[in-house]
Amino acid sequence: MIQEIANDIRSKLAARSSEKDRESAQRFFKEKIKAHGLKSGAVKAVAKSFYQSSIKSMAKDDILELCENLWQSGYIEETFVACYFTERLSKKFTESDFLTFERWVKVYIDNWASCDTFCNHTIGDMLMKYPHLIERVKQWTKSNNRWERRAAAVSLIVPAKKGMFHDDIVDIATMLLTDSDDMVQKGYGWLLKVTSQVDLKLVFNFVMRNKNKMPRTALRYAIEKMPQELKAKAMAK
Repeated sequence: MIQEIANDIRSKLAARSSEKDRESAQRFFKEKIKAHGLKSGAVKAVAKSFYQSSIKSMAKDDILELCENLWQSGYIEETFVACYFTERLSKKFTESDFLTFERWVKVYIDNWASCDTFCNHTIGDMLMKYPHLIERVKQWTKSNNRWERRAAAVSLIVPAKKGMFHDDIVDIATMLLTDSDDMVQKGYGWLLKVTSQVDLKLVFNFVMRNKNKMPRTALRYAIEKMPQELKAKAMAK
């Protein structure tokens, strides 16, 4: 049954795809991606339709098996559908599900869009439900995989907006401070920017302590929402 549903989802995505949208999608990525060729709204419509008609009534373990099947294909739209399904399982998450989600981060994520879509919500929801798992996420900062390192930062975007994990955010930003990868720099810079909108002093002080070591990309992201006078201080040599 799982394989049949996965095949049906793929058929629906393929039927709504176009070469124009496939070429358009590639422009947002430096690395080569696998894409059917659908706009995000069309992907969400397919995911929502399947969720309402058949996925919603399935057992959690079966939904996770289906999601893994979709992740395995490598098609970016299929990863978005999988993310849509796991987000809707958040109330049923158990601590042991983290092992599955962590493996998906390590094995399947190979672009910023899949990373952010999955980690902002599914991993973020896990952390808000089981805060002690933040220590596992911090370990991702040591990975040789750029997407795993980015995941460590972007998994805290939603919790940061809720005023959570601010000490841990500083820890992660410190661990990633001098990372040479621009996608990691943008990831932790984005996290600091979001945090600054809840605790401006915390992020401004962090930036001022570290601005001589922070890559300019991360610095610009971090201060984007700050008042102009603070931006000027942060950017001053």
